[in-house]
Amino acid sequence: MFSHLPLYYPAIDAIGHSVILTALVGLIPLAAFFVLLGAFKVKTHWCALISLVLSFFIATIGFSMPMPMALGAATQGLALGFMPIIYIIIAAVWLYNLTEASGRSQDLRAVFNNVGKGDVRAGALIIAFSFCGLLEGLAGFGAPVAIVAAMLVTLGIKPIKAAIVTVVGNAINVGFGAMAIPVTTAGRLGGQAPSYVANIMGHLTPFLATFIPLILVAVLDGKRGIKQLWPLAILIGAVTSLGHFVTAMFSYELTAVLASLLGLAAAYLFLRVWTPKTPEEYCDQVNPDAVPSRERVVLALLPYILVVVIIAFTKLWKLGVDIDKALKATDIKIPWPGVYGQLTDQFNAPAKSAIYTLQTLSNPGTWIFVSAILVAIIYAWRGRGTAYELPLKRGLGELPQTIYRLRLSILTIALVMALAYVMNFSGQTTAIGAALALAGAAFGFLSPILGWIGTAVAGSATSAGALFANLQSTAAAGAHLDPGILLAANTIGGGLGKIVSPQNLSIAAGAISQPGSEPEILRKVAPISVALLLVLCTLVFVASQGWLGFYMPLPVK
Repeated sequence: MFSHLPLYYPAIDAIGHSVILTALVGLIPLAAFFVLLGAFKVKTHWCALISLVLSFFIATIGFSMPMPMALGAATQGLALGFMPIIYIIIAAVWLYNLTEASGRSQDLRAVFNNVGKGDVRAGALIIAFSFCGLLEGLAGFGAPVAIVAAMLVTLGIKPIKAAIVTVVGNAINVGFGAMAIPVTTAGRLGGQAPSYVANIMGHLTPFLATFIPLILVAVLDGKRGIKQLWPLAILIGAVTSLGHFVTAMFSYELTAVLASLLGLAAAYLFLRVWTPKTPEEYCDQVNPDAVPSRERVVLALLPYILVVVIIAFTKLWKLGVDIDKALKATDIKIPWPGVYGQLTDQFNAPAKSAIYTLQTLSNPGTWIFVSAILVAIIYAWRGRGTAYELPLKRGLGELPQTIYRLRLSILTIALVMALAYVMNFSGQTTAIGAALALAGAAFGFLSPILGWIGTAVAGSATSAGALFANLQSTAAAGAHLDPGILLAANTIGGGLGKIVSPQNLSIAAGAISQPGSEPEILRKVAPISVALLLVLCTLVFVASQGWLGFYMPLPVK
């Protein structure tokens, strides 16, 4: 029904034949979102809706995008919002809610307090940085934030603080998330070997990862926390950084997984021989006489053990059959009505981005759901006649209740994804990137900002790579810079942009059961995100000028 529509290729100078003016107009929906959210405290779903309407009018009037195509772009964004993103979030929060409904959340708190030597801050640091990084490396797509933020509340961290340390602690591993899909995407679309891009990332991320745990401690307990926990924070950061550096050189898909496991192991061993000075309000409140038995510990950890084991199996098993490849073979490719065939790339061919991939068995959310069902069955069986009784019917009944509690977050995420796709397909986001690329050699400093903006809009470092990888490589060629460094900058910058992504904020707000708290979270995480971004920009500029030649890896052809 849409075959009569004209072909459309996004123009980066659609407004007044000026790239700069076009970029400024393209920024309006994004600026409106953050101003309404941060300055005027408008509810997030209204911010998303207003920004979506603005982007729609800018696309159709300013960028001359046919209205049916703009509608098609919005609906494709909605589809991606629901599957896989919202699907994963619902599964992850339901999994956590089973722990809460069964009463085993107190046992879970006791486990992590024990690991942290009775210091709630230490336990929170380990969960927010290392455990969250492990989940990010395995699953990604919002699941780590949803699970970890809820866990931290259970541990005894105030909800807003729990959200802040989760989104900040997650950021450095986002580029290597979900088996390093963002790296693979950026490398392939940017014309560079993904292994080379990942290797550069592994040389750059340690400058940030080493100190992020200190930032988390500062958020948790200010100067006092830094003074009392800096040895643990530096150790976790340094060991994780070493894991990034080494793993990215030989198996980049496993970088976040192995680096986070090393950080977990280092923290556990260090806390066997070192005890932090803990203020009273952060002491373990669990009665020593009520330390859970081994079975209770296993059952409290069961949801997270199952998630890690099952997702690791689906992603990593290659013996006899490549499970990941087999599951991905069930994906359904859907040329999106109203967009595919009309939206073109620079070669006047149908844009592949207009093909929606419906993930079923390859979706991490499916396996989180499987984990939750297994947990519900086991909890019903082992809890019968005990204080932890959770009949299967009530456990399964937590699912619709979870969906109801997340309704505003679900609405917000769907609208944000619609906004992202209208901005992306119409050329609004590309125009912003093209304007930054005009900086020439100084683009080395600005390069990470593209990934930051792309992920802040779309909530996905993979999407930011798909959007800007070719632009990064083109700008690198024009400015005589190493495209691998700029692609790495785009991917790492995307992880830092996810800190302020509306989608990510909504996930965190839903996980801590405080929908509507996104403005407060944004105001507190935005300075951290921007500060880390400026450090990365400086680092990338230095590297792009060859001043770190002795340290950076050699190009891979």
